[in-house]
Amino acid sequence: MATTNEYKNYIIEQLSLLDNITSRSMMGEYLLYYNGTLFGGIYDNRLIVKIVEGNKKYNMQEAIPYENAKTMYLVDEIDNQETLRDIVLDTCKYLQDK
Repeated sequence: MATTNEYKNYIIEQLSLLDNITSRSMMGEYLLYYNGTLFGGIYDNRLIVKIVEGNKKYNMQEAIPYENAKTMYLVDEIDNQETLRDIVLDTCKYLQDK
């Protein structure tokens, strides 16, 4: 099931505490970037982020975004803008430091 435009718009709105969030459509799903760093995506109406050392403290469940993909973290707290901001910042900080 492809992600709905409404869900994508909701997630982008929830991430509005961060400047420079962009999305890129990819086969009915969306890749998400913060300041040009790919940190996750929206797959089947689920927000999923890369697993990095910096975001393990959030105790998110592992999920597979699509068949044969690497395991990522499923973000359940999509209604909490502050938590979403922190997850993205912690994820991207680790990715940018590598």
